[in-house]
Amino acid sequence: MASSSRNRYLPVKNGLKSFWLKQPHELSDHRSTSTIPEQSDIIIIGAGYAGVATAYHLLKEGTGAAAGLNITILEARGASSGATGRNGGHLRPDLYGHIPKYIDRAGVRAGAEVAEFEIENMWAIKKAIEDEKIDCDFTLVRCVDVYCNTKDATNAKASYDKLVALELDYMKDMFFTADPKEAEAYSGVKGALVAVSFTAGTMFPYKFILGLLKILLATGKVNLQTHTPVLSVERDEKRGYAVSTERGTVYAKQVVHASNGYVAGLLPEYERNIIPCKGICTHIEMPEQNRGTAPLFTNSYSLANDDNTSSYLIPRLDGSIIVGGSRQKFRPFKEQWYHNVDDSILIDASKDHYEEYMQRTYRGWEKTDAKVSSIWTGVMGYSFDSNPHIGSVPSKPGQFILAGFNGHGMPVIWLGAKGLAKMILADQRGEKLPFSETGIPRLFQTSQLRIDRAQANKEEDGDILGTGQIFLPKLPIHETHTWKSRL
Repeated sequence: MASSSRNRYLPVKNGLKSFWLKQPHELSDHRSTSTIPEQSDIIIIGAGYAGVATAYHLLKEGTGAAAGLNITILEARGASSGATGRNGGHLRPDLYGHIPKYIDRAGVRAGAEVAEFEIENMWAIKKAIEDEKIDCDFTLVRCVDVYCNTKDATNAKASYDKLVALELDYMKDMFFTADPKEAEAYSGVKGALVAVSFTAGTMFPYKFILGLLKILLATGKVNLQTHTPVLSVERDEKRGYAVSTERGTVYAKQVVHASNGYVAGLLPEYERNIIPCKGICTHIEMPEQNRGTAPLFTNSYSLANDDNTSSYLIPRLDGSIIVGGSRQKFRPFKEQWYHNVDDSILIDASKDHYEEYMQRTYRGWEKTDAKVSSIWTGVMGYSFDSNPHIGSVPSKPGQFILAGFNGHGMPVIWLGAKGLAKMILADQRGEKLPFSETGIPRLFQTSQLRIDRAQANKEEDGDILGTGQIFLPKLPIHETHTWKSRL
């Protein structure tokens, strides 16, 4: 691959500082050794949520000979400086939004697997945080989805009614009202037409991942090399793969691609499958003297305003707010966000959207003088068909991928990494673990079919630029798939 093509997918050196990154962790710029190792059993590209979670599960799942594996994590910038250190901290499983679409494509069981997996992911993260005693502001909340325009409200009710009729057990956790007076009273959102709520979580994602990294590095089995961009991954007949970086080359039998929106730089076959797309997020706080004047926030939110602009929001324990989204505002200006990896520049089309957002949107916030105290952008990986790509890279034995989370990685990556770790360890033993035994939803499995499908179709036919209705035939699903929820 030409270097000019590769450079298109390298992170810029000086991205905007997010609220989460303002106080760097002691391991932010850590290098376990002064030079990169010459050889490693497994190389993981990316020290964000996906890469660190994979390393964690490799160590947890590894037994016997696999318990002695050594892992090298290569990161282009500081640890967790990409999407993980820039997201909204919202651990929100999708119980109904996209699920009817997946059901239409692949059947009820395949669609329901996604919702059940995301719920399970939330509880598994909670347990890991408690077991490892990681201080990352984790809280369980009710996520309140609110719709203030007729189209979105109508669609939300249709999705809810469809899933209730299918008698999916997880729907018992949901509260739903399509009475505007009830919706506004329950949510506190002005002009609410529909309100839905269910269990979700909020957290400080950067602290979570750096807390895990500290645990991993203490084992002596993980070598972290920050500020070490990977330039190429080439087959080496004797040593597996040669992973070239700006600081030298390291060899390994197995390589894990966990760089999300940047992944096509090293795996060009995914260029049409996983597109780097920028988003915007803010931190909002009110003057200290006004704290206590606004209604108490104990819920997180996903909200579609009356102008069809969507946002997500979490309350912080200090009374401040994290809110981001507004994709509908900048969607027409493709050059500002689509196929764009420059997180040092804000998205002009929506950079002012969250000024006085709380006053405009929520009852009781009109006189709080709440203001945007910090605003940033980040690069996400959006997949052509809206599903992540997890598993063995087709036609590249020993290479694996965990990427393409569509801005929705928080409730997917943890157990996705656990399932991938099982595949990697089986490969170490010379075995092939069936994807159906990984615990990952079947729709998330990367495949040559999915790669070819994206390459053969127009970009506007996919979920990224379209209306959320992908104009493709149903995925072929084998009914012998044995995935079962562990709930």
